[in-house]
Amino acid sequence: MTDPVVEFDQVVYQWPGHQPLLEIGALRVDGGERLFISGPSGSGKSTLLGLIAGIHLPTRGTVRLFGQDTRSLSASGRDRLRGANMGFVFQQFNLIPYLSVLDNVLLPLSFSRDRTQRLGSRTQATQQADSLLARLGLGGHMVHRRSADLSVGQQQRVAVARALLGDPGLVVCDEPTSALDAESRDSFLDVVASECQRSGCALIFVSHDQNLATHFERHLDMHTLNPMLRVEA
Repeated sequence: MTDPVVEFDQVVYQWPGHQPLLEIGALRVDGGERLFISGPSGSGKSTLLGLIAGIHLPTRGTVRLFGQDTRSLSASGRDRLRGANMGFVFQQFNLIPYLSVLDNVLLPLSFSRDRTQRLGSRTQATQQADSLLARLGLGGHMVHRRSADLSVGQQQRVAVARALLGDPGLVVCDEPTSALDAESRDSFLDVVASECQRSGCALIFVSHDQNLATHFERHLDMHTLNPMLRVEA
């Protein structure tokens, strides 16, 4: 069995003085696995992602990321673990509009010395970024264009390349297809899945659209995952 990248054990998360937002008995995501998590707005998806990313800490229970208990790490230690091992694709992509495509992809290196060291050098990082962008149809002169000048589909692909730079163990996608039509959505899912498979990283994809579940190996619904479902933080 592949080593897990995420493990939840009897996890409860709540604000002081309030009822629990999440109560998850067990959750395990193995290396290389593709997991889809669905649920409507207010079902706790954002809170769950915050726990997976080490931004939130469980009130009770244990969350392990890459074998490390998040509550045993300092805030800077969690930042370092996240920066070195996780890539993110956000709903709004979060690209820096005035930076070039290439500089946006290289941005994670500014926040993670570990990821830079894993790549070997800045030159090797640039080579991997160029290779990722070329596979995603953004090679050649496109790498020097400002991200603000790209189409929505092109911006998505830049976000995917940035998330995959340095071969992280886990890529997390938070509602990145909510504004797309069906054809663009399916194309984007194919790109994300194929690139994660190529790099061998696990993929957690979160969306309110249950129709996307057929693209993934495993599907969890927030109502099943969190039986004590209340409101989202």
